Order: sequence, then structure tokens, then C-alpha cells
Amino acid sequence: MMYDILIKLCISLFLGFLIGIDRQLKHKPLGMKTSMVISVASCLITIVSIESSHRFAIPGQTNMDPLRLAAQIVSGVGFIGAGVILRRQNDVISGLTTAAMVWAASALGIASGAGFYYEASVAVVLIIVSVNLLPLVIKLFGPTKLNERDLSLNVVVEHIDAMTALIGQLQNESMRVKHSKVKDVNDDLQQIHLVISASSKVPITEVYQKIRQLQHVKAVEVEYISS
Repeated sequence: MMYDILIKLCISLFLGFLIGIDRQLKHKPLGMKTSMVISVASCLITIVSIESSHRFAIPGQTNMDPLRLAAQIVSGVGFIGAGVILRRQNDVISGLTTAAMVWAASALGIASGAGFYYEASVAVVLIIVSVNLLPLVIKLFGPTKLNERDLSLNVVVEHIDAMTALIGQLQNESMRVKHSKVKDVNDDLQQIHLVISASSKVPITEVYQKIRQLQHVKAVEVEYISS
């Protein structure tokens, strides 16, 4: 029994490590330590839940659900997932993939604690492939719209005509405007904030240079929006 529990905890530790190393290599909020702790803790709670249903149940009197305690992990881990979802100053939400990986780490821990090693191993492979390999294949062979990335633009102009020229320049470069916001900086300057979709093959520096060369443009900020 002790060896079986040790194997479950070690497998959950390894699967959590795989999830964590993937996020840490991409410099995301969820790292190896967080992912391994979530996976091992989920595994431990699942083991306790299953063992308790057998150890403390009285035949003919107590009817206990062996996974009742483990079922609460899914909702509890949601608080941690919410913590890695960020709302940036440009009103863009990021961190959704990392939040999903937090939830996945808990699922792998539950599966390991319940003894579903094969299912957990297949799941972690599919998760890592779906996050890394499939987007690369789509980027190389998929439709153009699936190869686009979102860019956040903050442009300060000194004449209203520059805004029209800016949007026209973006459309000429086959970039789609998804969100726009305009505000006054002072009596002479206006700031326009845009979220655009552009081909992933177009460097940020190229977008910056083309906008900076427009007449009446005083300042440009370009940021890549990650998921």
C-alpha cells in the first residue's frame, strides 16, 4: 500500500513538472514549483478521499463517495487560475492558457491519485502537443487568419487627419482593426489606441517604422499581445 501511494505521488509530481516546465520556458506566471505543488496536492487529496471511503465506512450503514473530496479540487483550483489571468493597461486579457494549464495540473493529480496512470500520461502528452506543436503546424500550413497575432498600438498624433491616415495605412498592409479608442492628451495632441490583427510574419519593428513615418505622428508604442 505504501509503495502504491508513493508511486502515485511521484507520477503526479513528474506530470506536474512537465506542465510547469512548458510554462516556465515561455516565461509565464505558472512555473515548475507551482505546477508540481498543485499536481501533488491534488493527488494527495484524491488518495485521502479514496482511502477514507474504505477505512471509515461502516458496512451496511455508511455509503461514502470515494471521490467526493477530490471533486472539490476542480472548483478550488479555479482561484489559483484566476490569479494568473491578467488585465493589462491596454484593456487586453492575457494568461488564459496558463490558467487552463493550472486546471490541467490539478486534473493530472486527481487522475494519478485515482490510479489512472495511462490516462494521465496520455493526457499530459496531448496537452503539451496542443499548446506547442499544433499551433506551429497551423502557423505553417493553416489559413491566413489563423496565422495572425494581435498587436496593441498606442499612437499620439497632432492632427485628426493622422488618425484617418493611420487606419488607412493599416488596411493597406492587410491588418484588421479589432478595437479602437481615442482620447485627448492636451489641446493639441490626441492619442489613439488600437488592437489589430497582423500576420505573424510581420515584425513589430516594421509595423512601428511604417506608423512612425506617417505625417503628424508624434509618438508610437507597439506591443505584442500574448495569450
